[in-house]
Amino acid sequence: MALTLTTSVHLLNSTSVALPQIFAADFIRRSRWRRRPVSSLSNFRLSLPSRTYCSESLRCLCSPSSAASPMSLDVPTPNSQFLDCLIYSRAYWVTQGVIAWNVDVGEGSCYLYASRSGDLSFSEDGIDGYDLRLKLEAESGSLPDHVTEKFPHIKNYKSFKVPGDLDIRDLVKSQLAVVCFDSEGRLIQGTGLQLPGVLDELFSYDGPLGAHFTPEGVSLHLWAPIAQAVSVCIYKNPLDKSPMEIYPLKEANGVWRTEGACSWEGCYYVYKVSVYHPSTMKVETCYANDPYARGLSADGRKTLLVNLDSDDLKPEGWDRLADKKPCLRSYSDISIYELHVRDFSANDETVELEKRGGYLAFTSKDSAGVKHLQKLVDAGLTHLHLLPTFQFGDVDDEKENWKSVDTSLLEGLPPDSTEAQARITEIQNEDGYNWGYNPVLWGVPKGSYASDPTGPCRIIEFRKMVQAVNRTGLNVVLDVVYNHLHANGPHDKESVLDKIVPGYYLRRNNDGYIENSTCVNNTASEHYMVDRLIRDDLLNWVVNYKVDGFRFDLMGHIMKATMVRAKSAIASLRKETDGVDGSRVYLYGEGWNFGEVANNGRGINASQFNLSGTGIGSFNDRIRDATLGGSPFGHPLQQGFITGLLLQPNGHDHGSEATQELMLSTAKDHIQIGMAANLKDYLLSNHEGKEVKGSEVLMHDATPVAYASQPTETINYVSAHDNETLFDIISLKTPMEISVDERCRINNLASSMIALSQGIPFFHAGDEILRSKSLDRDSYNSGDWFNRLDFSYSFNNWGVGLPPKGKNEHSWPLIKPRLQDPSFKPQSSHIVATLHNFLDLLRIRYSSPLFRLDTAKAIQERVRFHNTGPSSIPGAIVMSIEDGHKGIPSISQIDPIYSLIVVIFNARPSEFSFLSPVLKDRNLELHPVQVMSGDEIVKRSVYEAFSGGFTVPARTTTVFVESRNG
Repeated sequence: MALTLTTSVHLLNSTSVALPQIFAADFIRRSRWRRRPVSSLSNFRLSLPSRTYCSESLRCLCSPSSAASPMSLDVPTPNSQFLDCLIYSRAYWVTQGVIAWNVDVGEGSCYLYASRSGDLSFSEDGIDGYDLRLKLEAESGSLPDHVTEKFPHIKNYKSFKVPGDLDIRDLVKSQLAVVCFDSEGRLIQGTGLQLPGVLDELFSYDGPLGAHFTPEGVSLHLWAPIAQAVSVCIYKNPLDKSPMEIYPLKEANGVWRTEGACSWEGCYYVYKVSVYHPSTMKVETCYANDPYARGLSADGRKTLLVNLDSDDLKPEGWDRLADKKPCLRSYSDISIYELHVRDFSANDETVELEKRGGYLAFTSKDSAGVKHLQKLVDAGLTHLHLLPTFQFGDVDDEKENWKSVDTSLLEGLPPDSTEAQARITEIQNEDGYNWGYNPVLWGVPKGSYASDPTGPCRIIEFRKMVQAVNRTGLNVVLDVVYNHLHANGPHDKESVLDKIVPGYYLRRNNDGYIENSTCVNNTASEHYMVDRLIRDDLLNWVVNYKVDGFRFDLMGHIMKATMVRAKSAIASLRKETDGVDGSRVYLYGEGWNFGEVANNGRGINASQFNLSGTGIGSFNDRIRDATLGGSPFGHPLQQGFITGLLLQPNGHDHGSEATQELMLSTAKDHIQIGMAANLKDYLLSNHEGKEVKGSEVLMHDATPVAYASQPTETINYVSAHDNETLFDIISLKTPMEISVDERCRINNLASSMIALSQGIPFFHAGDEILRSKSLDRDSYNSGDWFNRLDFSYSFNNWGVGLPPKGKNEHSWPLIKPRLQDPSFKPQSSHIVATLHNFLDLLRIRYSSPLFRLDTAKAIQERVRFHNTGPSSIPGAIVMSIEDGHKGIPSISQIDPIYSLIVVIFNARPSEFSFLSPVLKDRNLELHPVQVMSGDEIVKRSVYEAFSGGFTVPARTTTVFVESRNG
């Protein structure tokens, strides 16, 4: 469902601007709207809201124009039809010799105008304020192929030839416009220009950028090809208001350079850039951090001149860390645990007070949190995914500026009270909490997680964190957000790239407005220097911080070529020359296909389907939705495979019984394909009994379910930081009358479906301890109170008040009775039992390589599903994984212990019995881990060899194994 909102902004006393804004319902999150001040109509350029956020947990159907829609101006002047022309940038300077514009001049003419001082304006007599006026020749035929490949969204535009003797390198520093006239010389229309095409052709650059340190001194390099002047302001101390030195930079081919003394190291700097900015239609003086900053002042306004190779910034043993990394045989051995840095320790009293909520909490070996991670590692977990840790907005790095709520006032409130959320919301933009999907500078560790945000402290402590996590046995994955930026414009303190090369780094629509389908300030990785910045930044984190993987937020908004080049660049890193082994770094992300990039609208994007064959992973939302029911944007009571669809209704109208039977059997098909790593060529028998490929099983919108060509391209999950926690969504979707014991078993069942699938399993921190956010569906800014994790296992944070009104009020009528009911709240015994069950699942996964097959061929040969077709018993999945043995000589032996594994997932509220002729006369027994389990119910599972019969208790996952030693 889509909502259409119209906001009127009144300018002066006579002008109104209507902003139509279309977005998917509930697809906004994480921050506030801002509007830029408008000083006068003559220099008015509408600035879109600086920051609002969207949930990237599902494929989104945002309008391609999103919030970047053109504005209508109604100005009562004699020439009002032309007054607003320069507000738009509807023409594209795509190569040195071609400008593309969607106009037909017929017998008329077209001219290019330029003003170095930014003084172009329309008058009743035509165009005023220009330094240059140049006729363009309209060309017949289409735009060149290489242009339409780079800019597919303008493939039908007309081509206008630019004279070859023009000094374009200098001209692009001016305000530019193209104007067409009719055959009698009357002005028809005009518009500004978008320059990324010609900038890429003239100024693409692979040399040094940022600050570079040698024994002789420091050199600075800034790519700013349209800047008219650049200087650097050097500050001795971060709080100094006046620079101790100001140096002009010299330009060569779009790169500005200067050199300074060794004494600059440890100082701070800011670039002063004089540049024409289309958002104000003026030549602006912008003060900006270095896009390649590696350190910052505490207030984030100045870049620290810091040499990351300095021994003073390296913890003991840092240079040898690559030799002590946790062992990783193959990407298929990966399992991922997603965690927010602050969540990990903010409420952990076993962590020293000064370390809580920060990087150094991971170095507290005896804390409850570190001990918890160690339990997961000992059971087999391999990777720790940290939510954003780069420099992001909306959390002040200086802790003394934070506001907080006295939680003692909240402890005694009723479980469905509105007071807690009211108090949290009141200070939510001034506390120390945010998920961090608000990027300001990609290459600097976030200062709020350091004990001191000043100087190099954040760098040292980040390295200590990586080192400590590696020593625990976990690889470190960073959550990176290259699809958008927190701010834009010439003056916002958190705007960086848009101050230095305005109109280049941020993707714009056909009217010249910034695209906002990611929610704000979409970046344009189809532009060469954006692509390069992303690749350089990834290399910075791998080489300088020795991280082991990356999760890409809204990866589908990044071009596939960028992802492939990044993967190749990282893989080329070697311990001998770079201090790291890049071949073990794993890349994955959200391959959602929506907005202006959908279906390759801006080039081949890194969507789920396009990434097939690259080895880059993408989240499998199919298995999540089929397992739980509905989607994060559907009705919260819509049930799925494990939450009672058909078999234990919750009162929501799911349609007729026949409809529910079809929904349940279809969900089962989707899950089984997901369990086979969502391979597009995997053959299985569907609910109709037909043998089909994974790509031939379709979703409701006719999109294929399967998209992967190899198992490591699939990230299977049922919960993540977005949307409700696993326990919370189960508590919403299951019938109110079932017991908390049953909900805990459903929680375990969901985890098992991920843990025992082919592909890479992904778990949200707290899945294993029934984590609750008191039914908050979007806790990005809900503070520590709603995001608490308790590694003492005494409580799970259920019933700490109604969740914040902004994103949850529409569901309060459903939430309130559940929070009120004391039977919903798990006890410590439930939490501990769930943890033990989760550890058992990890142990089982890592007990056999059969759960972690490397290739699509191996999965097709070995993985089979039974209880399929029209006569299958609903609500149960039977999966077998075969290894080579005397009976099957065609399959190689990879497991020295087990020759056959059978896993039965019984989501039914009753016992499941099943006869399988193909599985009779085998030596199957309950897996040793489950034999030793504290779950007495799973031990009731039975296999009868003479009949091939299996019996599994309600809401239970049972693993049977055939040992080679018999």
